[in-house]
Amino acid sequence: MIGMEIDVKISDKAVEQIRKLQQVEGKEGYGLRVGVKSGGCSGLSYFMEFKEAPLANDNVLEFGDVKIFVDVFSGMYLNGSELDYTDGLNGSGFEWINPNAGRTCGCGQSFSA
Repeated sequence: MIGMEIDVKISDKAVEQIRKLQQVEGKEGYGLRVGVKSGGCSGLSYFMEFKEAPLANDNVLEFGDVKIFVDVFSGMYLNGSELDYTDGLNGSGFEWINPNAGRTCGCGQSFSA
């Protein structure tokens, strides 16, 4: 990323789940684009999608054979965060542990800085 190195961590459970989803969706070899966009009940919301290649200004993070693409805008909000995967009694899914989030909503998918 231009002018800033980003530090995003991904738990082993999240990496394992990303691999499973790549297989199910036929996206082996693709990277996972993670980011933040305007919207959600707290002002910003997380997004994730498989992409074949990063954009020119993306930061590419590698966790074994799993690649994560983070755009410049999202890097400001995701730096120092961790992506985890939970599969407990209250449901399963990806969850961001983000020290940059000043306030989060009940769904855990939206925040404000």
